[in-house]
Amino acid sequence: MKNILIPTDFSENAWNAVKYAIELFKNEQCNIYLLNTYTPNISASRFMATAVYEEKNTVENSSKKGLINLLRRIEKEYPDPAHIHNFKTISSFSFLVDEVKELVDDYNIQMVILGTKGASGVSEVFMGSNAVRIIKAVKKCPVLAIPEHFEYETPKEIAFATDFNRFYTLSELQPLLELAETFEAVIRIVYVQNKIKALTEVQQFNLNMLRRYLNTTEYYIHTISEMNSVSNTLEVFTAELQVHLLAMLNYQHSYMERMTREPIVKKMAFHTQLPLLVLPEMGIGLMPKKDIPVFSANKL
Repeated sequence: MKNILIPTDFSENAWNAVKYAIELFKNEQCNIYLLNTYTPNISASRFMATAVYEEKNTVENSSKKGLINLLRRIEKEYPDPAHIHNFKTISSFSFLVDEVKELVDDYNIQMVILGTKGASGVSEVFMGSNAVRIIKAVKKCPVLAIPEHFEYETPKEIAFATDFNRFYTLSELQPLLELAETFEAVIRIVYVQNKIKALTEVQQFNLNMLRRYLNTTEYYIHTISEMNSVSNTLEVFTAELQVHLLAMLNYQHSYMERMTREPIVKKMAFHTQLPLLVLPEMGIGLMPKKDIPVFSANKL
């Protein structure tokens, strides 16, 4: 049974992530953990132990009540006579990112799904600071960020953005391959170049390995010229091809790593109109070694 973690602050943005998760896994049994974290306003009452204690009780009660109301809303809008999803609530006196990292370990979480929107509602910002911090912090499972107001669409078209400079392991790509298999989706490998040139030997090797991993999946390779920025180019590409989900691997110097650097995040015009699947780095580094075995297609 798959274990899914959904952080929530009880906003409509967070509710959108819950809806997406229910639809995405509607045919698969899952434990879905609904997490709300809280901390009292220590700065306002740091010199008054009694005030801190009372405020902690207040926010704790509010957190638990919010989770109960969320469960009621799920039951009302998604009646599940087969009980395919097992919802569990977690109310925690903790900081969000710390708690997410701990729960990923403790509950063997296979995916974190969260709602995201531009910081302070500014659409030009890549995504909110909490989403960026979770993406940076979670190293053991994928993070799926669902943009505000996005209506669920079956992911039949999935874009995987890469520059082929890194060797990908099968374990890193497994969540992407599973989604493609489940929904019989097409994977569009997209490489954004600032100027068109031939692949290096390393890039060609990594591309060949990707082909082997995708030997049972319908896929296409797109090499496109950069327009202003990688993010803007990907936005145009995914819109033109009606892509339903964008995936990236998060490693040093990757598209994802560059996009989540704080100075870039604040300036970037990347509208999160698509769900973004961030795959964590699990395998070896940037350069393939000579002793890496070349797998035959029938073993993958």
